[in-house]
Amino acid sequence: MQLTSIPVEKRFPLTLRQSISSIRELYEVGKEQRWVPHQDINWDALDFSGLDEETRRAASLTWSRRAWIEYASLTETPALLVRLCLEAGRESDPKYFLTVRNTEEAWHIECCHRYAKALGGYIDRPSEKSMESVFNQNRYRKVLDAKCHTDAFLMVHAAFEDNLELVLYRAYLLNAVEPVARRILEQFVQAKERHVEFGWLYAHERSALWTDTDRQAIAEALRDHLLQVELRGYHCPWLADPGGAEARALAITTKAGLGAISAAEEQQVFEANLEDMQARLAELGVSLDLSGIIPLTRD
Repeated sequence: MQLTSIPVEKRFPLTLRQSISSIRELYEVGKEQRWVPHQDINWDALDFSGLDEETRRAASLTWSRRAWIEYASLTETPALLVRLCLEAGRESDPKYFLTVRNTEEAWHIECCHRYAKALGGYIDRPSEKSMESVFNQNRYRKVLDAKCHTDAFLMVHAAFEDNLELVLYRAYLLNAVEPVARRILEQFVQAKERHVEFGWLYAHERSALWTDTDRQAIAEALRDHLLQVELRGYHCPWLADPGGAEARALAITTKAGLGAISAAEEQQVFEANLEDMQARLAELGVSLDLSGIIPLTRD
């Protein structure tokens, strides 16, 4: 059994004053833009009667897969919140924001699950058992480990990964013809925009405290995430197996206008995002090595 060494709690002096006004504003906006899936999505408008069984099954897998990805955040966010509460000197505003982010992640899962179910049935695991390890990252354990570099974890998941999800969801929305899929993706994009803004605002706030060692740790964590998670097909299944069931499902979902884009289009979005992230990180003094990563290989 793997043991996790939890950091020693150093709460006092306990400071709850507002210190990062931009993040506090995101928290307030998140509360104001609160939505509820069963009320704000017109599920009664769903009509898949014109779709053949292959298309319904493929789209169900595509949307189920999104639920698996969102679920990682559902467990990661409260663990990250606990970690920030354990560390002395951590600002209050990010902690408040994470409470809103976690609620939105739960709504995203609900929407993906319900849409997949309406298509014919939610699929509760990857087609290939070997892919399960890509999704079972134990992020909650990682961030609660005393050896975890908290700012590096935040940069990987609150800035870099959320940014990738935002640009992908924007592209999915542009290609969504089915009205309910469009409405779901509109809500996702609105929330992800706040999540990404939080990640980068906090990064800029923290960067003034980073040493060269911190920046190296962040760069290494980002490259490791790319190699061990993203390039193994976490967000883009064709990176793991261009001919696999999940990659084929993506192509069919895209053709049906159910909120997806082709592997070729995803590659363009993915690579453009990597280059953008590399430039933004450089502004913070973090050098992200993309050698051996760009260009991506799809076949």
